[in-house]
Amino acid sequence: QVQLVESGGGLVQPGGSLRLTCAASGITVSLYNMGWYRQAPGKQRELVAQITSGDSTNYADSVSDRFTISRDNAKNTVYLQMNSLKPEDTAVYYCYAVRPRSRWSTYDYWGQGTQVTVSS
Repeated sequence: QVQLVESGGGLVQPGGSLRLTCAASGITVSLYNMGWYRQAPGKQRELVAQITSGDSTNYADSVSDRFTISRDNAKNTVYLQMNSLKPEDTAVYYCYAVRPRSRWSTYDYWGQGTQVTVSS
C-alpha cells in the first residue's frame, strides 16, 4: 500500500510563491529518488526537480534559479518550494518515487497530482 499525496497547489499571481508537499506512506522517502514532474495542457510531462537517495539535486533549466526540492525524512515528506512563479509554470504537478528493484526493473510510484495555476 504505497501512496503519494500532493498538496499545496492552487491559484497564485505571477511573482508569487507556493510550497508543494508530497506526503508518502508505504515507502521511506530517504531510500528513494524523489522527484516532481509537471504536465501542462497539450504538453508532455517533464521533470521539474529531483532529489536522489544520496541527496543530490537537479532541476529543469527553466526553474533552477527559482525552485528548491527538499526532504524531511522525519515526516517522510518531500517539498517543492516555488518562488517567482510565472504563468508558464501553470501545470499539474506530480510527485514521483523510484528505486531499483533488479537489474531490469524499478519500484516506481506516482501521486495523483495537484494543480498549480499562475495567473493575474
